[in-house]
Parts: sequence; structure tokens; C-alpha cells
Amino acid sequence: MDPRRTELTAADGVRLTGHWWRSAEGTPVATVIVNPATGVQARYYHRYAAYLAANGFCVLTYDYRGIGFSRPESLHGSTFTWRQWGGRDFDTALRHALQEDATGRVLVVGHSIGGFLPGYSPAVGRVSAMLSVGGQYGYWGDYRLKRRLPLFLKWHVAMPAITLALGHFPGKRLGWLEDLPKGVAYGWGLQQGRAEQGLSREAAEVMWDRFATASGPILSVTMSDDEIATPKAVKRAMRYYSRSTVTKVMLAPEDLGFDRVGHFDLFHARHQDGFWRQSLVFLRDGENPWGNRVYR
Repeated sequence: MDPRRTELTAADGVRLTGHWWRSAEGTPVATVIVNPATGVQARYYHRYAAYLAANGFCVLTYDYRGIGFSRPESLHGSTFTWRQWGGRDFDTALRHALQEDATGRVLVVGHSIGGFLPGYSPAVGRVSAMLSVGGQYGYWGDYRLKRRLPLFLKWHVAMPAITLALGHFPGKRLGWLEDLPKGVAYGWGLQQGRAEQGLSREAAEVMWDRFATASGPILSVTMSDDEIATPKAVKRAMRYYSRSTVTKVMLAPEDLGFDRVGHFDLFHARHQDGFWRQSLVFLRDGENPWGNRVYR
């Protein structure tokens, strides 16, 4: 399936690149926006987007500022942040999708930080429902205990130190995801448990109020072998969506026919006949296909 490239312009003038995957059927079921994880290009989700399109959805994939097709010539000194990814980039994608939508249902599939960012958008209240996959914001205290120290040293000591030295994080050269803008690397590396850290009291209240405008149901899925999106991390992130009905599900790799899945694997094509097919139940019908895997 050949997508249609689309250029988006955020409210502050930053240019973003996305792709539309149109439904193969006459009348689409809904419009879906796919939000990537930190340091993951949108193209990783293109096969999933094509799969959704083949099953009746219109899908918009896009890269945040500083990543993939939305990357400027140089990241040196770039101050792009997670909050801008949500409040400006996702907001731009959402408003574009709302204009293009012909179904009355605009959904979000968000991976990792992409499952948390929508709440920064002033228009998040217009999202009908969200599938959050490993959605959290990278607080080291929530990592799986057995892996907490090496992950802390990697992402919360080495990453900010390298970023300080170079002006951006050269993740691709190191084999640690994609290159990251300085602001994003610091936002993750120096995270202290509250998504509103660094904000004034008034700005923090605005943030909480904005997340509270989201009212559509959220199905939050994580894997039992995910060392980053642990139940504690997911709970910490999802509490910001105070007016949404959040259903939290934990799947084991064997539920999907694999020995290991972890944090990044669910959007790989090997999951087409398992997780991808099951996710259609929620996106199409609003039902939880993993009712026996719900946790509090």
C-alpha cells in the first residue's frame, strides 16, 4: 500500500512530515493517529498503519520535530521537548486528522511516550478513544527492579552527560534508538517522577486541566517482560487522564505466542496475526479483547 505524504505546520512554524494511509474499503471505520515512542521513527509503524488501512481505517503517521522525516539538517543545540511533541506536534496532527476525518471517530494509538503525549494537546478532548501501548514517561524509579540500575546508568546518567557534551544525543551512532534533540534527552534523562516538573504552579495546573479534558476511554496495554512500562509506570502516567475510563491490561509474551516481547516489539510485523488483529477489537468496536488480563 502506497501512503500519501503530507506536510504539516505546527502553530510555532515548525514543519512536520507525515503519511496518510487510506482505507481500502469504501467507508472507513475511523481515523487513527499513530504516536511513536521516543527515538523511534514513524516508519517503524508503517506496516501497522497499512494493516489498519487494509482493515477499514484511515491512518495518519507522522514524525515529531527532530525525528525522522521531521528532522532538521542539524540537531546541535536543538531545544525541542516532549511537551512540544504533545502540545504542538500531536496537536497539529490531531487538528489535521479532525479536518480530514469523515467518520466522527478520531482515535490514537500511542507507543511509549506516544501513549502519554496526547494530554498536552488543547484539543485532546476531541479524541474518541486511545490505545496506549507501554504508555509512560520514563521515570527511572518505576523501571523493573532487576534492571533499574543499568537502565538508570544508560538513560539517566550517560544520555544527559553525552547530550551536555555534544549539544544533542547521538543515539543512532551508539545504537540506542535514534538521535534526540537536547530538550527531549534532558526531559527523559532528568525525569524525577512528575511530568509537570520544572513548571510553575500555574503552568502545572494548566497541564493537569488539559489532560482532564480527555474523556474518551483508554485501553492501556503493557507486557509482563517490559522493563520500562511496568504497572507502576503505567499507573503513574495514566492518573493524569483523570476523566477518562482507563482499563489497564498486562499481557505475557506467551499470550502472543512468543518467548520475549518487551517494550518495543509489539509493532513488529511478527505480531500481525496476534496483537495487531486483537487491537482491531478495541479500535473498531471499543471492546477490550484481553478482558482476562486486566489489572488495577
